[in-house]
Amino acid sequence: QVQLVESGGALVQPGGSLTLSCAVSGSISSIYAISWYRQPPGKQRLWVATIYTTSGTTNYADAVKGRFTISRDITKNTEYLVYLQMNSLKPEDTAVYYCNPKDHDYWGQGTQVTVSS
Repeated sequence: QVQLVESGGALVQPGGSLTLSCAVSGSISSIYAISWYRQPPGKQRLWVATIYTTSGTTNYADAVKGRFTISRDITKNTEYLVYLQMNSLKPEDTAVYYCNPKDHDYWGQGTQVTVSS
């Protein structure tokens, strides 16, 4: 079992910044990559970014490339922390954001990000 807790969502103005956090705990030894996804209102969940836990290699969706940065803290062997730094936020970034271990069907409750003036 893997537990995920996302946090950091908020209401922010266009052009603003926000950092989301994801705490991953439980049976984490098999986890080799962690992704952020987002689900805009009334739409399907979409992939945002992935980071590989050992190498730190990152991948981004075109819609966020250059604005978002994914990072991780794996100093504890009982928990991974994954962050999503979001800059130059746009109204279309409004969504519930989730983290997910790659190739595992575990999801947290998500955290709401609203970009609006």
